[in-house]
Amino acid sequence: MSDEKNLSDDLEDMIGSAKDGAKKAADKAGEFADDAKEKAKEFASEAKEAASEFAEDAKEVLSDGKNVAIIAHMTLIGWVIALVMNSGNKTEYGSYYIRQMLGLLLLGCLSFIPIPLVSFIILIVVVILWVMSLIGALGGTKKPVFMLGEQFQDWFKSF
Repeated sequence: MSDEKNLSDDLEDMIGSAKDGAKKAADKAGEFADDAKEKAKEFASEAKEAASEFAEDAKEVLSDGKNVAIIAHMTLIGWVIALVMNSGNKTEYGSYYIRQMLGLLLLGCLSFIPIPLVSFIILIVVVILWVMSLIGALGGTKKPVFMLGEQFQDWFKSF
């Protein structure tokens, strides 16, 4: 009987120790969960702040007419992209160079006429006007292209 009592006491001590260990483990798990929740909230707050900074930077870039003007100079596809970019938040600077480039693109279409020397001369003139327009866009000034710039602004007012 004393062996049974000793075994019973040992078993109760073991169960008590196991309960204490389980309680300590549960407490640690609760602390860990609380820490994880706190870290997750901090991370979410930082991510939200970073996303809002990115959105503000994106708005600033898109609202800058200089970017639209430069993109408009990059082939017909660039002109279409600039037109779309400028449609949401119109800037006078972007619109100015969109009109200039539309005129130069249409003038460039004249270089496809079947008279080789004339089409070559038109192509050279268009390239020179394009470079001058690009330099104006990069410089941040509204410079009309030689001879036709004011007419482009007048003809394409709707852009």
